Amino acid sequence: MRLVSLLAAASLGLAACASSSFTTEVRGESTVPAGPRGVETPLNGFPAISSFAGMDFDKNQDFKNQGLRKSEVTSVKVESLTLKVLSPDDQDLTFLDSVEFFARAGDREARIASRQNVATVDLRLPNPVLSLNVENVELQPFVAAPTMSIIVRGRGRLPEREVRLQAVVKLQVETGLL
Repeated sequence: MRLVSLLAAASLGLAACASSSFTTEVRGESTVPAGPRGVETPLNGFPAISSFAGMDFDKNQDFKNQGLRKSEVTSVKVESLTLKVLSPDDQDLTFLDSVEFFARAGDREARIASRQNVATVDLRLPNPVLSLNVENVELQPFVAAPTMSIIVRGRGRLPEREVRLQAVVKLQVETGLL
């Protein structure tokens, strides 16, 4: 009987030390300006996504719901990253050649997702959604920093019409706390 009690206590102790995980997402929008009609104008820079600048994960609602501070995080990885055309709804992404997303904290930067040859990807209208290829990068140091930003770099041509885009970054967060 004592052996059973000891094993039960050991199991509970191990469970208390087990890691916990949850998913959070950050969303942002950007507008790519229209180029002059009939003139192919290079898109050499991608407009910033303001809600991706200076993020403090201690203010993230999912972290608050978990009762978690960013300093308690043991691992953060990008689960998925998508880029969706919000308007006009019949616009495709053929004006883009490549797009890359980077995490930045202080002077440290790491690519978290990218997609090449975007113009050749067959996406369905309306409001096409492009899934990017996610890098296996540990973002815990970025999330634990005072602030973290996600920046976008892209190449292509300015579209004939102004295009409003939405980026959604899903993050898998792990902590040693249960």
